[in-house]
Amino acid sequence: MLARLSRLARTVLTRGLPMLLASAVGWAGSTDGKILRNVTFSTYGTYSSDAELTRRLLTPATAARVQRQAANSGLSLAAQPLNLAPEKFIVYVPAQPPPRGYALLVFVPPWQQAGLPEGWIPVLDHYGAIYVSAARSGNDENTMGRREPLALLAAQNIMAQYPVDPERVYIAGFSGGSHIALRLALGYPDLFHGAILNAGSDAIGDLTAQPPIPLPPRELFLQFQERTRLVYVTGERDASRVDDDMLSIRSMRQWCVYNVESIVEPVVDHTVARPDALARALGSLDGGSSTAPDRLAKCRSAIDAELDGKLTRVESLLASGQRAAAATLLDKIDQRYGGLAAPRSLNLAGK
Repeated sequence: MLARLSRLARTVLTRGLPMLLASAVGWAGSTDGKILRNVTFSTYGTYSSDAELTRRLLTPATAARVQRQAANSGLSLAAQPLNLAPEKFIVYVPAQPPPRGYALLVFVPPWQQAGLPEGWIPVLDHYGAIYVSAARSGNDENTMGRREPLALLAAQNIMAQYPVDPERVYIAGFSGGSHIALRLALGYPDLFHGAILNAGSDAIGDLTAQPPIPLPPRELFLQFQERTRLVYVTGERDASRVDDDMLSIRSMRQWCVYNVESIVEPVVDHTVARPDALARALGSLDGGSSTAPDRLAKCRSAIDAELDGKLTRVESLLASGQRAAAATLLDKIDQRYGGLAAPRSLNLAGK
């Protein structure tokens, strides 16, 4: 369904303990785990439905336009955006699950093949983490029509087939895939409790970002603030993406997201994370997230007050008959505050 609406979608998207362990273990050697290639899945879930993708990953106003366009075309947003039958995945399963179940690392690649980065297997074994990645999910594929639902369906199917600890389900990506990983972490904090953003990141709620990364519905964004941990991993020599990470981290703090860590790999260019960096990142994610309640409450209150002032301004413009000015301001509010502004923003748009 979203493939048929892709034109609209494209306008919106287009040194701690783990390091010591890395030195001690060496992250090398054979394992008893299994690499499964050309895996197919058959289980669908609500996370990957067109309706949920639209609700979680687009701004409220854009989602409303998609819903109207679907209704006018006689289409349903209850459908899945793709058929799983021909899709292929690579899966790595460590030999033994930890006592509380495996961790799960869903990886979004920039390339087309379903691959497993070199040297990662011993790290996955150490952390008891299943790895899954889809084929035909590279940078040239449609974002909402393929890349995002493939990652969601991979997670849902692995969790249906293996004993996975739901508190240790993580999303990761490299380069262009890292941008997708951030979008999914932001929109699905009830599924992914952490993200590894490897050499690719964006500022959220930023009107100048291209494409903009909208904030999800309020209840999901509050969960993202409280529970999701982000680890940025970028090579020291990948200067532009190190700068992007700084801008992204700054935006996170502006939006009350404090569970963030940055790992800059020394003497590394634009390449996938080395095993020692992956180890540090997984160790950081496993450490959980925590934010001082008072700090979070104060930050949220400031955002709510700012948003209320802007929406009140829209009401004043409408009351005085300045509908064009009100519409312009509402569009900016929708792009910046996303789901935090709804349903009030949508109600005002209908007046």
